[in-house]
Amino acid sequence: MTRWYSLIMFCCSILSLGQASRAQTADTLPAVVQAAEDQNKVTFSGELRPLRGVAGAPAPFYSYFWELGDGAFSFEATPQHVYPDTGTYQVRLYATNNYDDGRPPPTKPRPIKIKNKTYPIAAKPSGFFQGGGNIEMKANRMPRPGEEMVLVIGYRQPAGTKTGGSLLLLYNEKTFKQNNFNLGEARAYHQEKQVPTDSLWAYLPPAEIEDAAFGGPLLALRGPAAHAPLPASSAAHNQQLKAMLLEKMGTFRKNHAWRLEGAQAGAEQFMFVSLQTTPEMIRDTNAVVNITALFMPDDPALEPEEYTMELQIVASHDPNRIMLRNHRMNYRFTGKKKLLTYKIQFQNTGKGPAKKVDIGVRIPDMLNGNSITLQDMQPRCVPCDSAYENQSCLDTVITKDSIHFVFRNIYLPGVQQEGVNDTDSTKGFIKYTINFGKKPAKVPFASQAAIVFDKNEPVITNRSVGRFKPGLSPGIILGYGHRLGSTGKLERGGDKNLTIGASIAPFAPHRRYLQMELYAGIFNEYERFKERRRGGDTVIDNHDYKVMYRDVYEKVNIITLEAVPLQIRYNLNSWVGVGAGALAAINLSTRTRTILKSTMASATGTPGITLEGDLDRKTTYFTKLNPAVFADLQLGRVRTGPAAGIRYLYYMHPSEQRLFVYVSWKI
Repeated sequence: MTRWYSLIMFCCSILSLGQASRAQTADTLPAVVQAAEDQNKVTFSGELRPLRGVAGAPAPFYSYFWELGDGAFSFEATPQHVYPDTGTYQVRLYATNNYDDGRPPPTKPRPIKIKNKTYPIAAKPSGFFQGGGNIEMKANRMPRPGEEMVLVIGYRQPAGTKTGGSLLLLYNEKTFKQNNFNLGEARAYHQEKQVPTDSLWAYLPPAEIEDAAFGGPLLALRGPAAHAPLPASSAAHNQQLKAMLLEKMGTFRKNHAWRLEGAQAGAEQFMFVSLQTTPEMIRDTNAVVNITALFMPDDPALEPEEYTMELQIVASHDPNRIMLRNHRMNYRFTGKKKLLTYKIQFQNTGKGPAKKVDIGVRIPDMLNGNSITLQDMQPRCVPCDSAYENQSCLDTVITKDSIHFVFRNIYLPGVQQEGVNDTDSTKGFIKYTINFGKKPAKVPFASQAAIVFDKNEPVITNRSVGRFKPGLSPGIILGYGHRLGSTGKLERGGDKNLTIGASIAPFAPHRRYLQMELYAGIFNEYERFKERRRGGDTVIDNHDYKVMYRDVYEKVNIITLEAVPLQIRYNLNSWVGVGAGALAAINLSTRTRTILKSTMASATGTPGITLEGDLDRKTTYFTKLNPAVFADLQLGRVRTGPAAGIRYLYYMHPSEQRLFVYVSWKI
């Protein structure tokens, strides 16, 4: 029986290894571009590895992004494109595997050779500029560690204006310790030329500015514009523009600039930037990163425009997600008025349209559900309480621990619906703000959404977790120590000492935390009896005296340094805390004064007198390293503010016990 069981387990292991090997191999298979050419009209499709669904998730599917090699692009599964000119075009397919447990298929460009030239075709609005501005961005997928992401940067020059301008791309915010992206490649099709960032000043009125970010003064390039006198108002406007640019650049580690010499008035133009996520990319899948683009037209009548794209770092590609903006907060400045911004994105991934979308969100206990304010939505609807019958509307239902945003009477196409090519039409979102109900406890809090399309099973999103930064809380400590089991007569004063110290800990910790302390014992002095000698005679001022005894004492003054490198503390509540840890004490300096005290009587019986004098003085440094362990109890405002405590310490070399009573104040 054992032999058969071993054989079966061996076969299962071989099969599982084979499946894992095949899965790993499948992840490396590139997306294959298929092209059906008809003169200069090409229909594209992709050959992709089979999807592997995640247990409990909706059915997996691919979403598509095509770069067609001439500045055009598509998010359709099988796009058609007419090339206006002959030539060879590099076509790229970026497929994203939604609800799949593997990696997206690698991208491999395919050259498409067009031999026939067509007549010019009037360009139609692409629908890309949904915000109404002249610059926007889209990403083919949310950033995931170890994957490539493509930014589509679109800009347009308003008709009837001077053409040309500059484009500035900013990424890798300084709020994160690490760089999240590296620039892979920028693919331009309209004479966009990458230039050094500091050359942007060449296209502003001439002025000398100082900016440490560029290592010194930046001078405007000498060109035709540099010699034209400008009104004072234009110069002032330009100084404001420079200040704005420097401020924006100061919040990011990386920036790249392009000159848009080929910008055509009234035309939509696009460039594509590949960003490779770095190995050290932040792994927090609740983090939201910003990428900003600035479009600065050469026409002085046009104001610069900024577009900032928020991207949530993800562990897997799920089109339905919830994210909390600025999810890491400073607890010092968090109170009832602190405003939190949530955004819930959803996408109908089904085969048919959805008429109703119910988004249920769990509200953490520390948040005030009655403070919810709706900021934005897609599709845009009126409130249901003001809608006429069968009008598209949004209903908001708040319960004790949740909120429901219900889109009613809408038409949201499905990704797999026949005839649906615009994936943006299958998406929507809700954006709202909410306040804390009271000063929150310093613990993480999580929200999660369940999205129901019509009567289908709910789609559960990721958990969006809000956290508080640890912060630092310095403190001061003043204490009085008493040694237990003092030797009394032989050693006076050595059982007491006054100590001042400092501590460092996380700010206002809720329960368990680590704390470091450093103390200096400034009044640690004692007197120690050494020996007594009897008998003897002496002469003082021509008078004879009989020496009764001579006592030798040592007066010792010690300056100590005590460090607590390791201490674990636990706050039972806001008023009681306990702790335990280890301490290392070292004598920084020890001053020893040896004193001779002589007690004597005169030969005629005069009452005895005492004379005192120094036999020796010496100072030693850095002596007597003495480790200790301790436990203590603290009462008061133990998280932050004043508190009092009592600590029991056990020193090991030499062995002794002490009680330390102290007051502290954490800032």
